[in-house]
Amino acid sequence: MTLVGWAICCLAILVLLIAAVGVIRLPDALARQHAATKAATLAVLLFAIGLAIVAWNSGWGWAWLWRLLVMMAIMLLTLPLASHGLARAGVAERERLDTIARPPR
Repeated sequence: MTLVGWAICCLAILVLLIAAVGVIRLPDALARQHAATKAATLAVLLFAIGLAIVAWNSGWGWAWLWRLLVMMAIMLLTLPLASHGLARAGVAERERLDTIARPPR
């Protein structure tokens, strides 16, 4: 069962590597941010689940499992909210710059 946990952790690393390629290859900031935050949320959850399996099989006990559950809950709440806030700020900044760059009519 420990092997399954480490395999899930490796899958999380693979998701992050694919997201890194997306961040490099995608054309604009909002698309890059989308790739980074969605993949980061999934990768953190996968890594925590894999680590929970490893911790349970290694005899670390309930204390570590509760810590991992709390961490997963915090990540599920904060990563999408932070991404949304950054995207709104990026759109507002782009609109402000477009207004400044337009010549008067």
